[in-house]
Amino acid sequence: MFKQNVGGMDRTARIVLGAVMLLMWAFLTDPSWIWLLGIVPLATGLMKSCPLYNVIGLNTCPKD
Repeated sequence: MFKQNVGGMDRTARIVLGAVMLLMWAFLTDPSWIWLLGIVPLATGLMKSCPLYNVIGLNTCPKD
């Protein structure tokens, strides 16, 4: 489906950052839009694919 180009610490950081941003939305009342920003790194980390990385030719997955 998608070419995997996110791996290692990059993937871990995306998942953690996305989860933290979603938790901020759950516990804070003011930033009602923060969950939208949290979904992007969380989704790209879970899918192991980033469309922007495809455009710029970056790949953080380990070589097989």
